[in-house]
Amino acid sequence: MKSYLAAAVQMNSQPDLEKNLAQAEDLIDLAVRQGAELVCLPENFSFLGDEQAKLDQAETIAQRSEKFLKTMAQRYQITLLGGGFPVPSETGKVYNTALLVGSSGEELSRYEKVHLFDVNLPDGNTYQESKAVLAGMRLPPVYPSKELGHLGLSVCYDVRFPELYRHLSQMGAEVLFVPAAFTAYTGKDHWQVLLQARAIENTCYVIAPAQTGKHNAMRQSHGHAVIIDPWGIILSDAGDQPGIALAAIEPARLEQVRRQMPSLNHRVFV
Repeated sequence: MKSYLAAAVQMNSQPDLEKNLAQAEDLIDLAVRQGAELVCLPENFSFLGDEQAKLDQAETIAQRSEKFLKTMAQRYQITLLGGGFPVPSETGKVYNTALLVGSSGEELSRYEKVHLFDVNLPDGNTYQESKAVLAGMRLPPVYPSKELGHLGLSVCYDVRFPELYRHLSQMGAEVLFVPAAFTAYTGKDHWQVLLQARAIENTCYVIAPAQTGKHNAMRQSHGHAVIIDPWGIILSDAGDQPGIALAAIEPARLEQVRRQMPSLNHRVFV
């Protein structure tokens, strides 16, 4: 693992595939021009609309999203995370799929979101992700990159389930991805503290690209894409507008924190 710059992209995706991909490309370009070698896009980067529209267009969204990720990674010679897009299943529903792609355009790792957001919030909004999405059945993978470190995948609502991240750390993760479209209502209270907790308890870097702003009359995302170090320090925060959070991933810092706070070595219940 070497020292390198990573970017957590913040988007305001809409129910418009072409506009979203154009926005994503602009932000990837911005990140690369600032030196990023690892670029992470948020959940729903290519399409954020109602569930029926997502199902109706799922085949097209899936094909275009995967082609886009592989093309961008190869063009810019980066490792690129597509934080979540619908991939059709045989059931008629879709998997909310995160895809990690290497600089040659090759698929490195894939994860189908396990925890689905079926929640009635006090602000009156109801979310039922399971209406359109089929839950994945496999624990998320850790991709062992010689240059970028051991990279662990997750998606959004997963962040509330610490056992998933303990699994990733047990598998050797050094960097945790948490691409999200966190609601504005829950995000203001829980987003940052949950991400810091996952970084601290697993002594890992956390890279959390995010959606921000209004997507329709009812749905608004919190924003604040962040990169957090293994001590829980916020290294970069994208605020509430589309853009990027950019920070260095330093193996020496990871080693220092794990030496000073060797909690992973002190686990009793494994």
